[in-house]
Amino acid sequence: MNYLKLIIVGIAGIVLGTYLGRKYKTGKEDKSFDASAAPGASSVQEKESLVEKQAREKEENKRKILEFFNGAQNKRAANNDIENLLGVSDATATRYLDELEKEGRIRQVGKTGRYVYYEKVGQ
Repeated sequence: MNYLKLIIVGIAGIVLGTYLGRKYKTGKEDKSFDASAAPGASSVQEKESLVEKQAREKEENKRKILEFFNGAQNKRAANNDIENLLGVSDATATRYLDELEKEGRIRQVGKTGRYVYYEKVGQ
């Protein structure tokens, strides 16, 4: 008889848990849908301002790199110099240097490894 009670309580628990789980999940989805309806336009504006801010910071960092070339003793810089100057990662410094190279403002000397450095064009 005790086993029968345990089985009934277990089944009731599973049914109740499933019901409450679905109710909670649906309620949560409804709240996120309602919340995103009104501020949707403002989030687009925030993203645009974020993109503009990132573009402004990128141009500022590229300007700092070119100023570094003007002030450098031997007018050359390695990727590590740019990382330390801007406080950015290796990949970010490489992207900045690649962009400046594509713009024709600097040139890369060397192909790969630690012997690669960059020089300002038109020294």
